[in-house]
Amino acid sequence: MTEKEAIVLKLPQSSLGGVQTPRICSKLTDLPSKGQEMIDFAESLSIKLMDWQKFVAIHGHKIKEDGRWAHSEVGLCLSRQNGKSTLMMLRILTGMFVWGEGLQLASAHRLTTSLETFRQIVGLIETHPELEKEVKKIRWQHGAEEIELFGNRRFVVKAANNAARGLSKPETIHMDELREYKDEDAWSSMRYSMMSAKNPQVWIYSSAGDQHSIILNKLRERALASATTNDPIGWFEWSAKPDAPITLPSGEINWSAFAQANPSLGITIHPDNILAAINDPPDIVRTEILTQWVDTINSAIDPQKWNLCQTDPIPLDPDKETWFGLDLSPDRKFAALTATQKLPGEKFNLVLLHTWSNDYSINDLAVANDIAPYVRKYNVQTIAYSARTAQAVASRLIPAGFSCTNMDGAIYAESCDRWLGAINSHRLQHGGNEELTQQTLSAAKLPYGDGSWIIGRRASRVAVCAAVASALATYFATQPETEVDIQIA
Repeated sequence: MTEKEAIVLKLPQSSLGGVQTPRICSKLTDLPSKGQEMIDFAESLSIKLMDWQKFVAIHGHKIKEDGRWAHSEVGLCLSRQNGKSTLMMLRILTGMFVWGEGLQLASAHRLTTSLETFRQIVGLIETHPELEKEVKKIRWQHGAEEIELFGNRRFVVKAANNAARGLSKPETIHMDELREYKDEDAWSSMRYSMMSAKNPQVWIYSSAGDQHSIILNKLRERALASATTNDPIGWFEWSAKPDAPITLPSGEINWSAFAQANPSLGITIHPDNILAAINDPPDIVRTEILTQWVDTINSAIDPQKWNLCQTDPIPLDPDKETWFGLDLSPDRKFAALTATQKLPGEKFNLVLLHTWSNDYSINDLAVANDIAPYVRKYNVQTIAYSARTAQAVASRLIPAGFSCTNMDGAIYAESCDRWLGAINSHRLQHGGNEELTQQTLSAAKLPYGDGSWIIGRRASRVAVCAAVASALATYFATQPETEVDIQIA
């Protein structure tokens, strides 16, 4: 351990404390609040709330003159393990036992997350006889767990894909892990089921997301603009500034950034626990512990490295040896064709030639017919593809006399590794195509075998067939000219 490292580890960590007010929040008002009732209820259950939780309870439950919520939608965004789940559990219990809400729904991207909250609520009820006596029935039906109280008060857990189908007029909805929602379906199902509710309120809970966190990002944009638009959204975000580094130039931990994103630091989160995690992949640290948005969580490609590979577009030479890469998304809604050609030295040119999309399913015959003119135009040595996704297309190309190479198995892992290495060493050159860049930076890394890795099509959250096709074509563009690649003097 160096002297600098010793100094870092000997910082007076016991004095570190999380910032109790959010860095970003919607406009605060002096309207009356029902939040104190929630705080008092917590105390009656021997739940000790932190100051930041009391802040959200008060400002998230302001009421207008007519008794309706001032914030019909409330967003709570902060780092993991700071107490979001405790606040959600208390809000559910208060709605049931104090405010008499008729129906509350809870959903998360992963059903197991909602079930854990459900179990905690049931456990808390069972340890408090004054609550238990109000319970009419507890149902443990998988994906539709329910607590029913006397007086038509219910709390129901639903799977995210059909969260509000068949349920009438929920008064409060809780959506956890909102960063994981990448389309409108679950949000629409939940949000629009409340149109005839008397006093609806939606609560969303999340840590930071990436460019594909569609619903979370839209709500955050609304919140940031609410000061001028008078949007009724309530937003409470504990986050480090976007440009705040994990460590300072001196090598010390940027504790002020972590304190801003972790209000429970020094209370329920010990600084040692943060120290133990900061050597994880930077995008994980930023989203999970600093509440900073990134391009893609667990991205295979460093955006800066990719940007350094960009040049002015280089046209493909019809006479040069050319290698194509072809891939279809697992849902068969997207496809991409890429091409590579070697350049002087060890560099090579990568071009996205064609993309396809269909709301239902790609037509493999149409894709094959679109590829044929490209093969005739260029000196194509082979079309690299995966039989897992593109076998139907390859089966149409091969009888026409086109060379196709199945790249499944270990050769796919090697292709991904060569692709990553070519980007990191700037041997790969690309013209800055927007679609190619987006899919490349969206490609997620999955372990393969003992130490290898592959682009995870499903793990990438969006279609990354252009990135996969690039990796497949890269395999041939990085083949050595001779069998002997390294000369020993």
